Amino acid sequence: MAKLKRSTSDKMLFGVCGGLAKHFDMDSTLIRVIWAIFVLVGWGSPIIIYAIMAMIMPPEY
Repeated sequence: MAKLKRSTSDKMLFGVCGGLAKHFDMDSTLIRVIWAIFVLVGWGSPIIIYAIMAMIMPPEY
């Protein structure tokens, strides 16, 4: 499994979902849909989690 990094090629905001998709070998659209559902439902403050992940995940080069 690849090391968890933000994607620089598959990104909409900061590349967190693209990096998660690459790490788990999934489609990035599926990750984004799941993340959007979590944001709408509000489980675990996903916006704050996304912001923290965007700050601590290193970008891929």
